Amino acid sequence: MLGSGKQAEVYGQGDHVLKLGRPGASKAAAFREAANLAIVEALGLPVPAPLGVVQLNGRWGLQMTLAPGESFGAVIMRHPELTPNYLGAMVELHARILAQPGTGLVGLRARLSTNIGRAPGLGEAVRKRLLDALLERPQGDRLCHGDVHPWNILGPPDQPMVVDWLDACSGPAEADICRSYVLMKPQAPHLAEAYLAASETRGLACRGDVLSWAPLVAAARLAEGVADDLDELMEMARSL
Repeated sequence: MLGSGKQAEVYGQGDHVLKLGRPGASKAAAFREAANLAIVEALGLPVPAPLGVVQLNGRWGLQMTLAPGESFGAVIMRHPELTPNYLGAMVELHARILAQPGTGLVGLRARLSTNIGRAPGLGEAVRKRLLDALLERPQGDRLCHGDVHPWNILGPPDQPMVVDWLDACSGPAEADICRSYVLMKPQAPHLAEAYLAASETRGLACRGDVLSWAPLVAAARLAEGVADDLDELMEMARSL
C-alpha cells in the first residue's frame, strides 16, 4: 500500500497505481474521478493519466499512472526549513490549475449548496443564512481542484504532480484557494496563513476576497465527517 485516506486506499501495481475506494464507496465516484482526470490531462496539467475503472472484491477503483516522489507535506514535516520553497511551488501549481477553464465539470456553487444543505449541526437559521449568501456569489468558470494541499502534491518542487481529482469543479478562483485554506487551518494554521499570503503575493486573489468564502466552504466541509476539525469549522461557518 502506498497510502490511504478516508475515502480510498492506494496500491502500487508496477508502473501504475490502483486507487481503491473503501467499502461502500460508490461506483459513480470512481468513474467521476476518471472523467475529471481525463479532462484535466487534456489541458496539459501535470496529473496521473487515467487507465480505467475496475471492481475488486466488491470495491470500485481507478487505475492510473504512478505519480513519482513523496508528497510536499511529507517533506515539509521532515524539513520545515523548506516550507517556503514548497509552498511557493504549490502556489505556482495552483495558479496553473486556476488559469484553465472548468468546462465540463460540475459547478462549485452547486456542490457547496448540496453539502451545506446536509451538513450536521448547523441549525436551520444558520443554514438558511449561508444558503442565501451563497446565491449572491458568482458562479465562476475556473478549473478548481477542490483539494489542493501539500499532501496531494507529489514530486520535486520544479516538477510537481497533483493527485486526487475527485472533487474537481468549475467555479471562482477565490473559492478554491479558500478551500485549501480551510483544509489546512485546523491542523496546520501556520501553513494555511502562509499559503494565503503567498497566493496574494502571487496575484491569485486578495486575502479578503478569499476569506469571504470561508463560512461557506467551512460549512460545506462539515458534511464530510471531519470530527477532528469540527469546532473550528463550526466557528468559521457561523461567522457569516
